[in-house]
Amino acid sequence: MEKASKVARITHIIAESPKGFDDAVKVGFARAVKTLRGITGLRIAEQRVSVKDNKIATFRVKMEVIFILE
Repeated sequence: MEKASKVARITHIIAESPKGFDDAVKVGFARAVKTLRGITGLRIAEQRVSVKDNKIATFRVKMEVIFILE
């Protein structure tokens, strides 16, 4: 039996949280699953922080969301 071919797509999402990078990833993923179907993985492409008054204000992640096209 022949396996069906699949095609994946990648979309970029930037998410932030005042709590940390881990929470920023969770925030971004939670938003992605509301819009995208067939998510198979994430890749964290970048991590940054925003600074205000000499303190870290927010943690930001740029992630690639990989999903299968229907």
